[in-house]
Amino acid sequence: MKIIDGKALSARLRSEIAEGAAALKAEKGVTPGLAVILVGENPASVSYVTAKEKACLAAGMHSVLIRLPADAGEAKILDEVRRLNDDPAIHGVLVQLPLPQGVDAGKVAAAISPEKDVDGFNAVNVGNMVLGGRCLLPCTPHGILKLIEFAGIDCRGKHAVVLGRSNIVGTPTAILLSRKSVNATVTLCHSGTADLAKFTRTADIVVAATGKPGTLTGDMLKPGAVVIDVGVNRVEDASSARGYRLVGDADFESCAKVASAITPVPGGVGPMTITMLLWNTLESARRGCVSSADRV
Repeated sequence: MKIIDGKALSARLRSEIAEGAAALKAEKGVTPGLAVILVGENPASVSYVTAKEKACLAAGMHSVLIRLPADAGEAKILDEVRRLNDDPAIHGVLVQLPLPQGVDAGKVAAAISPEKDVDGFNAVNVGNMVLGGRCLLPCTPHGILKLIEFAGIDCRGKHAVVLGRSNIVGTPTAILLSRKSVNATVTLCHSGTADLAKFTRTADIVVAATGKPGTLTGDMLKPGAVVIDVGVNRVEDASSARGYRLVGDADFESCAKVASAITPVPGGVGPMTITMLLWNTLESARRGCVSSADRV
């Protein structure tokens, strides 16, 4: 059984991204810039945004963090988004979720310029992803594809089952796996699916993205299946100094006994999300340079 090491792949890709950012600065005088809007003081969001900022700086990118109070309101957030859309030093704009109650996250995502939508949530990018057009791909699903490639897993003709239909992970992952370049046959399961095991036992690849620990267990897998565990859940653990430990949506111990390869939690899919955010920021900066040259 193979452990698919997301930390190792993330480190390798971040090194390549840093080299790409340095080359762009040397050749074009452009430093890729990422701006993050953080509304309120949600502890998890603050921690995640801090990690993004550190990763950005380590890659030699320009990082901007805009902090707004929880009561800033939708109009203020939209004003900041529009200002960043017009800032030539910013190539990626991200509004950290979740947003306070009363703020329409869909409206905020729609306001971000598709060219700077490094989260891949804008409807234009989603549409191009579905149609196979050029776009910035959503970070976690893109990271999942990179992990599968890194592990040497050939998806062509394989049956992939995705558990979870969120717009952030499950649905876009199913779409990307079904692309001709990947060529998997995909089944998308969700909370309304009767008898999940009926589908997972026929799967060569299972992507677990339900947000519920223990959704996938070893007896639900066929021997030799690949498990990509997207979940990050806190469960009580009296033996831990923190009083909890992190687990995925798959029961690691039972699944590892049956699977041929599996991503751990933590250290699997998690590190890839920020890495692909940096990837998108660099890609946006590169495209911006090409567009500028075309306009001259």
